Amino acid sequence: MRWDRLFDDLEAQLVLDEVLELESEVADRTRRERALLDVHTRLLANVDTPQVALRLPGRVVSGRLVDVGPDWALVEPAPERPVLVALPAVRSVSGLGAGARMPSVVAKRFGLGAALRAVSRDRAVVELVDVDGHAATGTIDVVGADHLELAEHASDERRRTANVTGRLLVPFWSLGSVRRLQG
Repeated sequence: MRWDRLFDDLEAQLVLDEVLELESEVADRTRRERALLDVHTRLLANVDTPQVALRLPGRVVSGRLVDVGPDWALVEPAPERPVLVALPAVRSVSGLGAGARMPSVVAKRFGLGAALRAVSRDRAVVELVDVDGHAATGTIDVVGADHLELAEHASDERRRTANVTGRLLVPFWSLGSVRRLQG
């Protein structure tokens, strides 16, 4: 009888050790997989979330998360008035659900420059806000490899040579957000 209890105890200890080892391995794999996730994949899993808030220096852009690129997010605070947010300017995000989604190869290449070129092609009047909170209105004339050039003019005017009051070169690393005003 004593031997039976001894063997039962040893068997229970072996089973417990195996369970603990498996739990440790699962936890380690989970940590490794999470270490591979980036902001893009987290946001991508939350496209169409109705109320996310992206905190930028001095302000918050909140609304429905419409789309995400590798270095930008499109948030719609009001219907038909989306705001393009440069992800390097984001300090924190709230309102996200769990999960992550890996982007397609094409989506990985659709960076901030490509999104800004689409706005530029439309010749839309925009409000541009940099990471320091400085706002300017006008039309994006040029989108380079790492910057954009804004023809500054009043928000209620179209881009015409006579309406342009200045030209502003904005490096992507200092861009906070771009919002269409009209166009």
